Amino acid sequence: MTFNLNKTYLILTVLLLIIEALIAIFLKTGFIRHTFGDFLCVILLYCFFKSFIKGHHFTIAISVLAIAFTIEFLQLTNYLEFFNLQNNHLAKVILGSTFEFSDLVAYTLGIITTIAIDFKIYKLWIS
Repeated sequence: MTFNLNKTYLILTVLLLIIEALIAIFLKTGFIRHTFGDFLCVILLYCFFKSFIKGHHFTIAISVLAIAFTIEFLQLTNYLEFFNLQNNHLAKVILGSTFEFSDLVAYTLGIITTIAIDFKIYKLWIS
């Protein structure tokens, strides 16, 4: 694993961040806000890490999934209060405040999608 700037992944990161911000600002409820946003979140994190780290796709994907699962399981505790962030709206939006099993499914499907797309692209480059 080495550090290397990948402009393609950086552009994807910025685009996904804009989409996530628009979802958070304009959609307060519904499938897109609660499920599709989580699906995109892990793809955003994956692209962010791939923007700066040159490493194996699968390792980075599993690391992102572990981070997402850890944050989701932390929502079973009062970790926002521990860090005195319970009244911080931005922290609640980014880190979440309630555990949802469906979020774990969305994260998993997002990473599976990411791995599949990266594998297809990698396979095309090798061929």
